[in-house]
Amino acid sequence: MATDALLAYLEAALLTSRGPVMVQGLVEALGEGASTVVEVETALERLRDRYEGPGHGVRLERVAGGWRCVTLPELDDTLRTFHGLASRQRLSQAALEVLSIVAHRQPVTLPEINFIRGANSTAVVRTLLDRGLIRLAGRKRVVGKPFLYRTTKEFLVHFGLDRIEELPEPEKIIEDESSETD
Repeated sequence: MATDALLAYLEAALLTSRGPVMVQGLVEALGEGASTVVEVETALERLRDRYEGPGHGVRLERVAGGWRCVTLPELDDTLRTFHGLASRQRLSQAALEVLSIVAHRQPVTLPEINFIRGANSTAVVRTLLDRGLIRLAGRKRVVGKPFLYRTTKEFLVHFGLDRIEELPEPEKIIEDESSETD
């Protein structure tokens, strides 16, 4: 497939997709022999570089193992007003604490989460399950067989991460904060 045609197809596919698009899915949709995974990856990198320049209100980013088109964060308030959207649903401090524990310790049980937080997290875990940010990952083989929890692909998308390994280590954050106050 010609480079300009491939770029146009990729741009259209990303702009019309509801979530991250996997490279393999793009290659398959193009049809057998039209483009390889390497050609599509290269074209996506070029498209991302093109959007990085000035004068664009969107950018491409790798997230949850795929690619997605997103608007610039500085345009958020204006776009919310334009689309008549109310303020966004923010995660509570408790939800962020539980998500952090699950993300860094997964798979993890509710009793372990409660012990780390020093508070009952049952309602928070239920909310995070409902929002699709965490999921059940089986049962731990101990007395009582408590459920194990893991983060989901939606968690990666929500926080703009390609892989869970991109999360900063808590110790690193504490070190960075303490060096800023010195």
